[in-house]
Amino acid sequence: MPIYAYRCQSCGFAKDVLQKMSDAPLTDCPECKQPSFKKQLTAAGFQLKGTGWYVTDFRGGAGATSAPATAAAPATPSEPAAAATPSTGTTDTKPASTS
Repeated sequence: MPIYAYRCQSCGFAKDVLQKMSDAPLTDCPECKQPSFKKQLTAAGFQLKGTGWYVTDFRGGAGATSAPATAAAPATPSEPAAAATPSTGTTDTKPASTS
């Protein structure tokens, strides 16, 4: 349930009230009993906590920002894959068999 801020326009009394969104707004001031108790426009009073998504979830370690998605061009299927070289420094030069 949200907390709404109210202020009396007659006496200046202010109070935060826990109400359902479907409840009717209060009109009578609890201090001076005048029908001038108005709901104020305030900032949202909630915080996002927990293990959900957050702006830093996709950053690299130590606060570094990741590269934009458009910076790296995706490989096209027509490009040959790079040959892996063994740790000894030699490459396999054997031709592919054609059957």
